[in-house]
Amino acid sequence: MSDIRDVARLAGVSIATVSRALSNPEMVSTISLNKVHNAISQIGYHPNMLARNFRSTRSYEVVTVMVLVPDIVNPFYSLFIRALEDRAQQKGYAVLLGDTRGDPELEMDYIRRVETRLADGIVQLRPSLEKSQNNIPPDIPCVNACGCEYTTGPAIRIDNRAAAKTMVNYLISLGHKRIGVISGLKDNPHAIDRLEGYKEAIAEAGIPFEKDLIAEGDFTMWSGLNAAFQFCNMKVRPTAIFSMNDEMAIGAMQTLKNQGIRIPEDISVTGFDDIAYAKYSDPSLTTISQPAEEMGKMAMDMLLKVINGEPLSQRECVLPTEFIIRKSTGPAPKKTGAT
Repeated sequence: MSDIRDVARLAGVSIATVSRALSNPEMVSTISLNKVHNAISQIGYHPNMLARNFRSTRSYEVVTVMVLVPDIVNPFYSLFIRALEDRAQQKGYAVLLGDTRGDPELEMDYIRRVETRLADGIVQLRPSLEKSQNNIPPDIPCVNACGCEYTTGPAIRIDNRAAAKTMVNYLISLGHKRIGVISGLKDNPHAIDRLEGYKEAIAEAGIPFEKDLIAEGDFTMWSGLNAAFQFCNMKVRPTAIFSMNDEMAIGAMQTLKNQGIRIPEDISVTGFDDIAYAKYSDPSLTTISQPAEEMGKMAMDMLLKVINGEPLSQRECVLPTEFIIRKSTGPAPKKTGAT
């Protein structure tokens, strides 16, 4: 079945031009308009009237993109989405948010909306190792904006493994040899990469890996609060905790303080993301800052190029992170163990 991309290819124009020719022909030159109509006739393309009516009733100009968000209340994603929407508005395009809540069925429902042309492309925020794990058909323009080392297709990411290793190396430099981890879910690609960074750092320092020092969370503050109890109840507690995001770190600090454990005098705590709350937590949180706003802008720019069939200078953009030292970390205490 032919679609708008086939028309654009045959006519030798952008998808945006085809969209204009169908919805606002007065905005298209006579030459381009003739090319589009000739291409439509040749391949027998039938525009999706539901999608066209959907756009016209909302005054959508040319392109609408769908952003698939696994956790819409996550502060990191909020920053990303705001930047992406700002970029879209600058270019006159519209954004739809698909709050999938990590549910594959909900995600597929939003993808089907794109297939019926209610949107022209997708920005995927659920991390995946391969494009096939996105559930997105290969003919739908898509950019994975939270990619990992082995993500295929157009992607924007940070080096999660290297960033985690930097953080753990810092803790080791402070004298910490027993470092606990609050991870994301075991099958989460970000959690996998960050755990690898942790393992590399301690191995290079000659510190043996201990499975009991890994407490599984799910990137929520509540899971961090609960995970910290695992460390509090150990006969020999860790002297530092590497949390795989700031929300879990802040939750963990609440548990530690409630148990009478001082931060950082008894246990140092670190996070990842540098959300707004990180600098205002008590104590302020040492963390890794991700360039959420830059990632949002780049994702929008990259997706529009994919939609319009323009060449990409890079199919994968790896952005730098920033290591931020605050008051939640300090030298390892001379004595360890439960009190």
